[in-house]
Amino acid sequence: MSTPFYVSPQQAMADRAEYARKGIARGRSLVVLQFTDGIVFVGENPSRALHKFSEIYDRIAFAAAGKYNEYENLRIGGVRYADLRGYTYDREDVTARGLANVYAQTLGTIFSSAGEKPYEVELVVAEVGEAPDGDQIYRLPHDGSIVDEHGSVAVGGNAEQISSFLEQRHRDGMTLAEALKLAVQALSRDSNGGERQLTADQLEVAVLDRTRPQKRKFKRVVGRQLARLLEPGSPSGAEEGDSDTEPDE
Repeated sequence: MSTPFYVSPQQAMADRAEYARKGIARGRSLVVLQFTDGIVFVGENPSRALHKFSEIYDRIAFAAAGKYNEYENLRIGGVRYADLRGYTYDREDVTARGLANVYAQTLGTIFSSAGEKPYEVELVVAEVGEAPDGDQIYRLPHDGSIVDEHGSVAVGGNAEQISSFLEQRHRDGMTLAEALKLAVQALSRDSNGGERQLTADQLEVAVLDRTRPQKRKFKRVVGRQLARLLEPGSPSGAEEGDSDTEPDE
């Protein structure tokens, strides 16, 4: 009988982390930016059925890069957690921090389990506050750690280069149009330093807009409004009554 190979716990964790990172890197990147009226989510996604961004609760949204079936399971679990907590206690008790802790426990358990492969996903959980200093953005890598982000964050295949680009150019007080154009600029850059042309049809865009009178602050930006925001010299952004601005399903 042959002796099984011994693999140290450190090497096993390193191998699992490398496996997850390679899986995430195969997906398209996305960015999350703060602007003066809230938080905008921008990603390259030609599909109109499989969303990278979704509403979780009144002021909370979810973004993910990686394997769709895995992060969709996490999204559904987050919605159930938020609904149950809001119903059992109070709507104000549902927070991005609490949701990020739930996701961290789930991802951490899966990552450290020898019985199943790690999830090939990287998540962002964001909550819009009454004012910009109340906004919260949390990034959750595949291993379940939590990173508190400010201003901008990128996840996915080319995240390091995109993050560096955003850190140099993002500023407080940007309008929606300015933040959206900056996000598209960042996503258009490839790993070799060149630039691609991204059109409105290739983008998925959503916002958490603190100025909306409804409790639900999440909405998708599509169609003619998205095209207008991407035009040079476009106005600051989203009119509430625009028929091309859609709430989540």
